[in-house]
Amino acid sequence: MTLADAQRALVDALVAGGAVPPGFDAAGVRAAAVALRRKRAGEVARTWPFLAASYGDRWHAVFAEWASGRPPQGSLRDGWDFARSASPSALTPLAREELAGREAAFRYDGATAPVPRGRLATRLRLLRSRHGSRAA
Repeated sequence: MTLADAQRALVDALVAGGAVPPGFDAAGVRAAAVALRRKRAGEVARTWPFLAASYGDRWHAVFAEWASGRPPQGSLRDGWDFARSASPSALTPLAREELAGREAAFRYDGATAPVPRGRLATRLRLLRSRHGSRAA
């Protein structure tokens, strides 16, 4: 295994649930992976405060479980993907509104980076989401 291969395997073990590569302390790598998921949960909570508040004291544990095996995509995308995967009943009204606001402000297909929508389209979508109307 080349150094580059070992480095890729270590990163995969730390952030994407991969196997610990030979020559590394498994307990140390697992401890570091847990710490990185906790840090990632904190970053997502800063970007998605109402989403995180929906889970209260359980946020870090619930997010870490979801994030295990998923490579980081940045706090905006991680929170968005988490929110879309959550049961609607798990989210508070403010968290659902936070998600609706992001859906109105950006185009996001779940695979590529979110792209801002135009201002007029954003305002119309926000109005529709708040009033439950499909009329423009």
